[in-house]
Amino acid sequence: MAARAESFITAGFRPELFSDRGVVSLNRTLVIAALTILVLVGFGFRATGLSAEGLSEDELNKLKAVGDYRQNGLTAANGEHPFLMKALQTVSSVAADGWNRTSLAANNPARQIAPETALRLPSAIFGALTVLLIYFLATELFGAEVGLIAAALWAFDPNAIGFNRIAKEDTFLLFFFLLANVFWLRGQRGAESGEDARRYYWATAASFGAMLASKYLPQLLAITIAYYWLFQSIPETRWRLGHKRMLIFFLIMGVVFLLVNPTVLLPDTWRQMGQFAGQKMVGHDGYEFMGRIYSHKMTDWLRGTPWYFYGLFMVVKLPVLSLAGFVIGLPLLFRRKLGDGRYFILLWMFLWLMMFTFAGGKFTRYVTIVLPPVLVTAAIGIQAAGRFIATKLGALVAGSALDSRVKSYGSAVLALLVIAGSVQASLSIAPHYRLYTNLLGGGVAMAGYYFPHDEFYDASIREAMIAIAAEARPGARVASETPGLASHYAQRAERSDLINLSLSDAGAIRQMGAGDYIINARGRRYFSNDTIITILQRSSKPDIQLHLNGIPSAEIYRLDEKEISLIAYALTDWLKQTTSSLGPGASSPAISGASEVRDQRSEIRGQKSEIRGL
Repeated sequence: MAARAESFITAGFRPELFSDRGVVSLNRTLVIAALTILVLVGFGFRATGLSAEGLSEDELNKLKAVGDYRQNGLTAANGEHPFLMKALQTVSSVAADGWNRTSLAANNPARQIAPETALRLPSAIFGALTVLLIYFLATELFGAEVGLIAAALWAFDPNAIGFNRIAKEDTFLLFFFLLANVFWLRGQRGAESGEDARRYYWATAASFGAMLASKYLPQLLAITIAYYWLFQSIPETRWRLGHKRMLIFFLIMGVVFLLVNPTVLLPDTWRQMGQFAGQKMVGHDGYEFMGRIYSHKMTDWLRGTPWYFYGLFMVVKLPVLSLAGFVIGLPLLFRRKLGDGRYFILLWMFLWLMMFTFAGGKFTRYVTIVLPPVLVTAAIGIQAAGRFIATKLGALVAGSALDSRVKSYGSAVLALLVIAGSVQASLSIAPHYRLYTNLLGGGVAMAGYYFPHDEFYDASIREAMIAIAAEARPGARVASETPGLASHYAQRAERSDLINLSLSDAGAIRQMGAGDYIINARGRRYFSNDTIITILQRSSKPDIQLHLNGIPSAEIYRLDEKEISLIAYALTDWLKQTTSSLGPGASSPAISGASEVRDQRSEIRGQKSEIRGL
């Protein structure tokens, strides 16, 4: 444990602001106990009710890859993404199946582990263990008190919990990035003190290999390398790898990458990676943000989702007290007496912004990688504010028996209040943590408004298909924006007869009849389906409305003749506008078969006035 580690110093900087470590840094046993509690309770938040939400379309792809590995060995399934996370999910799924067989043999079906839980459990475990890495990293940079506060903020932050409860690569990417930099910063301290730091360099390289085997995002290496090169022009710096060690560093990283990501050697994997990089695997044509649909390709740059996307996320999603800590702490990062560790945090946040802010395609889960430095900065602000308040209060009771107690425990009380704010925020929205919206963002009333795709993340498709399966006629058609996911849950509901269609495929929608269904899942509104969804919402009420924590999450419409006529007319009108904007002789592939819809116009002309009046 690095409970009493001092901030690393070069170029004559002194971290005077935190030179007095206080009660927490002096008690090693307390630190160990606190970290143990944070990991266990943090894991409890992340693992409890993991199957409370159905799988997303992305997660279903992971589940299919796991099934492919179990049946055929190593394959290129879901090959656009690395292997490491899917390997852990395979282990978890195999273990869950073994547990379930034991439960059935013991006639105790209530103990069964759901597929959703098995798939997401590795993320929950690694997310909880990230508490330790944030503590170690922040302690190396700013001391144990800041490290402990930052670790606690991560353990209980609703956004961190929410991101750790989905079966996506970002949690693992962050874990190994943090692990690499814990070794890197420890190597820096060792090198400056005359210690042989090579073991830390090689551990850093191995961790980076695992990071790249978690998610193909080599840009993150720039953060670590940029921090290293900052010190190379200072003559007093002993932290120098040299060309030979740097070559060994990258060699170790490459070897570890191949060992834990062997599927990258398969030709089909490279084909899928090429398609993914060429944006040929983008399944939808937009992203809904604050009630408006934006283009969502990475190469759309500033024409895509707005540049302030992530800034707004921090403002409306962080617990208010954590946000206040960040606002206080950010200016402190520009003060020399905070120490050299501030450069690492500043580079981390700045380079992350450069990587993600200007890309046209954005998802809130990308915040996972920048949330730790934000929380570390908040911890710095909380600690500084606590010291300031304790000093002022101490002056009021100077000379009394309370003087020493106020100075020793005053800042700790403030830290506990902020941490309690994060706990309360998470408890208020559990188990649907991604929906958390703070008071600045409008609270529960505005949950799901800002980033509906990521906040709902297909969570209610399972319940939608269960409801439809219970009443649908044999062979009924079901249109949604996730037909593969709907089909998966239809089969689990023993209704493989249901025909699942894409809501964006107008040629398929025209085949629907009375008694068929349309699912409007929040967050799945696109340019390609906006006309249909608008018509349905304005002309009729949903037959079934689903909620998450009281927040509307999906609407189910059982179509009647009136709704079919309205949709048919709307598609015809949309076709005319689309083809006219494309030019003479052009056609829209999204309206495949719409010529037959045009033939129905004489039958539904009487509906025109009704539509115009909506």
